[in-house]
Amino acid sequence: MRPANLAATFYMSCLLLIASIALAEDNKETGDSKPDEPNELLAGHSAHGESFNEGPRQSAYLMDGMGRVHFPVTTKEPMAQRFVTQGVAQVHGFWYFEAERSFRQAAAIDPECAMAYWGMAMANRSNEKRGKGFMEEAVKLKGKASRREQLYIDALDAYFKADTAKKKERAEKYTQALEKLLYEFPDDVEAKAFLALQIWDNKSNSIPIASHLAVDALIQQVFDVEPLHPAHHYRIHLWDYERPEIAVSSAAQCGQSLPAIAHMWHMPGHIFSRLKRYDDACWQQEASARVDHAHMMRDRVMPDQIHNFAHNNEWLIRNLNHVGRIHDALDLAKNMIELPRHPKYNTLAKRGSANYGRQRLFETLSRYELWDQMIELCQTPYLEPTDDEKEQIKRLRYLGQAYFRKGDGENGAAQLAELQSRKQETEASRDKAVEEAKVKAKEKAYDQAKIDEAIAAAETKAKEDGGDDEAIATARSAAETATREAQVKDKQKDIDKAAADAKKPFDATLKELEPAIAELEGLQAFAVGDAKRAVPLLKKARGIDTMYVQHVRLIAEEADEAIKEGQKHVNSHKNEVQPLAMFTELLWKAEKKDDAKKTFEELRSLSSSIDMDSPVFARLEPISVELGFSADWRVANVPAEDVGVRPSLDSLGTFRWQPSPAREWVLKDAKDELHALIDFKGKPVVVIFYLGYGCLHCAEQLHAFAPKVEEFRQAGIEVIAISSDDLPGLKISIANYDKGELPIPLVANPELDVFKAYRAYDDFEKKPLHGTFLIDEDGLVRWQDISYEPFMDAEFVLQESQRLLSQGVTGSPNSLSSVND
Repeated sequence: MRPANLAATFYMSCLLLIASIALAEDNKETGDSKPDEPNELLAGHSAHGESFNEGPRQSAYLMDGMGRVHFPVTTKEPMAQRFVTQGVAQVHGFWYFEAERSFRQAAAIDPECAMAYWGMAMANRSNEKRGKGFMEEAVKLKGKASRREQLYIDALDAYFKADTAKKKERAEKYTQALEKLLYEFPDDVEAKAFLALQIWDNKSNSIPIASHLAVDALIQQVFDVEPLHPAHHYRIHLWDYERPEIAVSSAAQCGQSLPAIAHMWHMPGHIFSRLKRYDDACWQQEASARVDHAHMMRDRVMPDQIHNFAHNNEWLIRNLNHVGRIHDALDLAKNMIELPRHPKYNTLAKRGSANYGRQRLFETLSRYELWDQMIELCQTPYLEPTDDEKEQIKRLRYLGQAYFRKGDGENGAAQLAELQSRKQETEASRDKAVEEAKVKAKEKAYDQAKIDEAIAAAETKAKEDGGDDEAIATARSAAETATREAQVKDKQKDIDKAAADAKKPFDATLKELEPAIAELEGLQAFAVGDAKRAVPLLKKARGIDTMYVQHVRLIAEEADEAIKEGQKHVNSHKNEVQPLAMFTELLWKAEKKDDAKKTFEELRSLSSSIDMDSPVFARLEPISVELGFSADWRVANVPAEDVGVRPSLDSLGTFRWQPSPAREWVLKDAKDELHALIDFKGKPVVVIFYLGYGCLHCAEQLHAFAPKVEEFRQAGIEVIAISSDDLPGLKISIANYDKGELPIPLVANPELDVFKAYRAYDDFEKKPLHGTFLIDEDGLVRWQDISYEPFMDAEFVLQESQRLLSQGVTGSPNSLSSVND
């Protein structure tokens, strides 16, 4: 939910909130209030409405690496201007959460700065209600702004007020409004950048780009003034799917233009990937990962809270595979699986580090034929069985593939049998569900009143015709049957749709099962020497390695077809080393040695990063020697000259995310006894920050965790809760626990300094927030949740704590040594 009206300025509301908190504290002491009364602001919630609950709650700071942006606004406060400028730079980098934080900081410094509220709206263009609320404040204050600023405000205000159902018209008018701004202020570089972005973005509103070159010329006007402007980001987007080679110069400067924003390092990876320059793409994506890690570790953010983090890293793994950096790809995939998980951001069921990491780990192991590692990892938490049907089918398929390919037909057959059993069960369940859906749909189609009417009419006619009881009964039955059949026929489309809808989820499962079974049946046939039978089965197996199928076809005496398809696959996977290696081997086996040498030389030109211990590359050693090359046939890579001045990767951040040290604290309990974080040295502890006895949701959290405390302790994990209350307040929390003695120690932090140290605090509204933290035996924060609501799922925290603690500390500063400068 979001506020319908933000009539009062943001920071005037903060003052009112502080006053209301003080009044509430007074009432608490005198017993004049009850917790969570109707219309009372819930503890941890924003005074400005539900939409602010999810927004940035900690104050902004001036960051290094915010590029060269010039955006003067009307304010007497130099710091407000600096935060507005920083916010504009962050908008250019699509770092909207941090952009809103910067603009909110500007408003905190100068509540009358209209453009601070405009900036908040710019950071929320995809959030209609929040954006409109911010624009209301900007419009109220625009009389104090310059003519240029007023044009910015009017343009965005009209955008938010436009009919959202008329997206094309809305986008066209906003584009025109930005153009009109430039008519009056032709030297406004940021307006040119925003106009170029809008013209590119208009395609999402069914407005094609009439001329990419014209938009590029507009962007070039920005660079004529400021060559390192972050509009390099927009040039990359402009040409990404059109002519990526035109954006190489911007790919060489994009990250450098806003070095503190990870997305700006990631975007050049798009261009280099499109151009099949995978080494350069790897560099860009690693740079992005390192900048993300630096930010997350500095500001104590969990990995998957960064929206593009998992996507960047899974793409990096793909590119590592393309250049043959197998060990790095495996390490990074495993690291993604190791990272902290959260139901909101990252689980196996949704796209995030866990899901992507598992997917890329399977792919890397399979592509490079690491069958023993595949089998071993399937017995560990990395690739363990799962209740997710799709994931489990994939696991059984890859595991069966590993067993068959390494010559273990018995265990391979066991995985195949399990998949076949699942297929039979799925088909039976599908047929049953379809029949049930048809029966229900038919029953729904019947109009009993009309059926009764038809029966009565048939009975009357039979009697009038002098029929006996048997004739009357026959007439009644025939009328009922005919009427029902007519009604079913009339509703047949609805019945068919119900059956089709019932069938869909089962068909989705079968769509995964059928190619998996086909592959394992093909591998089984090949394992017993029946290559001819294996080929059609393997060709049915969607998702199988195309080059492996061609090797089987060669043995099945389909050499010409195998070579033709192999060449086609290599051509469509340009500059990828695994297809080239497999094709070299295929040609050599087919006695096409001249062609094999040509393909091998192409592979060697891309070989500088290859890990030679994979079977895919190791099998080429005798071929290399016979062709006159050394056993280690790799050649050094010649660095590209068009990638710009690249900083040291180490200067951007660590390659792996690492948990941050927990801040020390010493606090008293209700008995005036001291407790400290150091008391838990050598053993992990879950620390709950709760907002006093008056917060009913906090009480619910304590009641949710209390019954699990013994399970936590059996797992070697302690639990303690830190309250915003004073010592008398702690006693009330203890007294309110009606299930005996509260098993969770409570300590008081009315000064809120510990809340602030753990960022469980809203700097803008000066109020504590809910927080739940897992701190390991070395004092590192391994998992956290900070929110306007307490984290209620104690079972999840227990399971995730056990998973994280069982694997040791995630990552190390520079785990992928071959990646570093």
